[in-house]
Amino acid sequence: MSHFATIVRVPGDPILGLMDAYRADSNPAKLDLGVGVYKDAQGLTPIPRAVKLAEQGLLQSETTKSYIGGHGDALFCARLAQLVLGVDNPLLQERAAASQTPGGTGALRLAADFIGRCLPNRGIWLSDPTWPIHESIFAAAGLRVGHYPYVGADNQLQVETMLEALNQVPKGDVVLLHACCHNPTGFDLTPRDWKRVLEVVKARELLPLLDFAYQGFGDGLEQDAFAVRLFAAELPELLITSSCSKNFGLYRERTGALLVCAESADKLQDVRSQLAFIARNLWSTPPAHGAAVVASILDNAELKRLWMDELEAMRQRVVSLRLGLVQALQPYGLAERFAHIAQQRGMFSYTGLSPAQVQQLRDKYSVYMVGSGRANMAGLAAQRLDQLARAIARVCI
Repeated sequence: MSHFATIVRVPGDPILGLMDAYRADSNPAKLDLGVGVYKDAQGLTPIPRAVKLAEQGLLQSETTKSYIGGHGDALFCARLAQLVLGVDNPLLQERAAASQTPGGTGALRLAADFIGRCLPNRGIWLSDPTWPIHESIFAAAGLRVGHYPYVGADNQLQVETMLEALNQVPKGDVVLLHACCHNPTGFDLTPRDWKRVLEVVKARELLPLLDFAYQGFGDGLEQDAFAVRLFAAELPELLITSSCSKNFGLYRERTGALLVCAESADKLQDVRSQLAFIARNLWSTPPAHGAAVVASILDNAELKRLWMDELEAMRQRVVSLRLGLVQALQPYGLAERFAHIAQQRGMFSYTGLSPAQVQQLRDKYSVYMVGSGRANMAGLAAQRLDQLARAIARVCI
């Protein structure tokens, strides 16, 4: 008898498959715009100097490798909550707190299981399109998954259609919103749009889950927190997932948190007790190293300033690459068609290229991006903008 005889093979993750295809490509001029990691001008994913300095300090000062508890590193949680909600936010006194998780993905899974266990029969609504892992995480937790329109077939943000759809969401359901740097499109709501979304959330009595994976990559650390802080100030209850992968360069350290805002101190402790119980059955306690690094940086004025400067340099570089690509497309008469790339925020861009054009870029010019046309702008190098523009022109004209 074979216990595994009926097990079938499932398709691999398409983005990870794209990585494999890129590595196997022998073309020295190949371009990787698929995987969502920041790269510098040399094509490397750097470790920020602030992170290296913090690690050096930890190497000397760390005295134990014992567990760090169900909610994780207390200093990390406190400092990250301040980074997300604002240092002087009164909610941090007793109505808001963070629980450390293995990356932002872990925070999403903790939120999903919390909703499924503690808020039964609630559906969750995702933007169309959204990060593909959102779909599988919430489905795996047994939640009913719905969608609201976000970017249409014309590759334009559909704010009015989005609001109309949210006005039809059943009262009490959960709505997942990208706080900034929407993945995969790069199209972000304006402050005015966010205020209108907030009014719908209030009217429909929805529970917002704000996915905040790219703080500092849009318009700046404080500016990117606009929606999170607006909702926290106006609503009694809120869930926020935060990731340190991009802004601290801690991809492989899996460092993130789930922040909860509750209507009272007692209710916050009720929720946190449930989160600790759920986490115990998922990963028991989260990994320590990345959290200790972040805590060391945010708790040290000099390291924090260095980190903020490095993050701003990364953000500015991505902005310049967006502008540079649009300019590089101008000689081909395509600057207006792709002007939206310069207006989008964060690492990703919905280019508007069709799946067939994306396949042509890969087959003929060794340019790798996701089939939807999503390109990782942070994977570019300034000296190769003309090469990319020329390839795009050849598949578009």
